[in-house]
Amino acid sequence: MNFNNKLALGSVQFGLVYGVANPHGKVASVEVKKILQYAKIHGLDTLDTAVEYGESESLLGRLGIHTWKAVTKLPAWTNDHLDINKWVQEETLKSIARLGVSQLHGLLLHRPRQLLESFGGRLYEALQAVKEQGLVSKIGISVYGPEELDLLLDQYSVDLVQAPLNILDRRLVESGWSKRLHAAGVEIHTRSTFLQGLLLMPSHQRPVKFSHWADVWNEWHRWLAETGLNPLQACLRYANGLPDIDRIVVGVDSVDQLDEIINATNGVLPSLPAFAPLQDKRLINPASWSQI
Repeated sequence: MNFNNKLALGSVQFGLVYGVANPHGKVASVEVKKILQYAKIHGLDTLDTAVEYGESESLLGRLGIHTWKAVTKLPAWTNDHLDINKWVQEETLKSIARLGVSQLHGLLLHRPRQLLESFGGRLYEALQAVKEQGLVSKIGISVYGPEELDLLLDQYSVDLVQAPLNILDRRLVESGWSKRLHAAGVEIHTRSTFLQGLLLMPSHQRPVKFSHWADVWNEWHRWLAETGLNPLQACLRYANGLPDIDRIVVGVDSVDQLDEIINATNGVLPSLPAFAPLQDKRLINPASWSQI
């Protein structure tokens, strides 16, 4: 695998306004087409999307992605769908139709803790069924952190895991889970490489509510100055240098951004910043930012 092929293209920006550092809103379809073409030329082969990403699946399907490996995510199951097996099959077929592909490379649960509910066994069997039918190559889970892997993977085996990982949030590695998953043949995709853009922002642009973690930002900027790396290079080279990781999902708003990312990925990370252990996990979980 060459260096750039570790990158995978995220598509949440194609269907929704997303990200703390996104001033532009949803990406226009003409730009998405250019991004897809440029990504393909530069060796990217995997797309990450989800039913809950607005019109992302439909847009990708209209632009044509049959040569890509498409990974999508099921929304939470609700009990107004009485037959879980039927619901999973219908949702899978709808995603396949919207994306215009013959098979999904990956089908993930967006709310994997549902596997711990009373209906969890039936939900898992339904995932296995669409895999056995050939609609899906790999089934798996999208998690917020290694504690979910602790809960789920004692009971269920999966083919693909997507989890957050970045130079600040190294839990997937430090917990030992990346090594365990890789050893078991599980494909690992990481997201949140830039912590939704927070790690790329200069100090004066970072929203004031994040100044609560001033010691983190001070160390980050000190280390960047010491190594001579820019934030983009640092974030990408950290994730790209980890042998257990198969794909790094990155979202972009333009071809120029993607070009920057591809160029920044190549190179060595000389050391790691010495972040103190985070006592407050709110910073590394964007889902909690609205409560800060």
